[in-house]
Amino acid sequence: MSYCTFTNSLKPGEQTVHKIYHDNHYGFPIESDDELFCRLILEINQAGLSWTTILNKQENFRKAYHNFNIKKVAAYKEKDIERLLNDGGIIRNKLKVNAAIENAKAILLIQKESGSFKNWLAHHHPKTKDEWMKLFKQTFKFTGGEIVNEFLMSTGYLPGAHDESCVVYKKVLKTKPMWKNLSKK
Repeated sequence: MSYCTFTNSLKPGEQTVHKIYHDNHYGFPIESDDELFCRLILEINQAGLSWTTILNKQENFRKAYHNFNIKKVAAYKEKDIERLLNDGGIIRNKLKVNAAIENAKAILLIQKESGSFKNWLAHHHPKTKDEWMKLFKQTFKFTGGEIVNEFLMSTGYLPGAHDESCVVYKKVLKTKPMWKNLSKK
């Protein structure tokens, strides 16, 4: 079986956690707003670090951020920020913690206006990578170009998550047939 070049280049200790993510999550659509928020927060926390680090800590993030419940995270107070900054199981970066809280608040507004975060993303689809980046910069905190690109690729809004020769590529296309024409952009 053929896999993405990146997956094939991983060290033996990294392969298991990446393979699970690659085969079952990367590039596939996400239906739940809380899970979309989760992916955004994980991508933000990856900035400056390896994705392996984030994948190895993802369950710790899930516990620390109340299973990425948007309403709960949006209501975090100073004691919650302190709790997160003292949690050795996650990335303890004040800018990233504050971004999670502010982005949860932004998503609550999006939900009020669009019905859901997913609807908001779908409403703006398709956009070019540059258009998405501009929109995210206007809407969210700590969302640089690479974060936005990876978030959108990993959730199926931008093509490029898998090499066309990868066995998972066709599985992803089946879940998002309208993306087929975008794979060349």
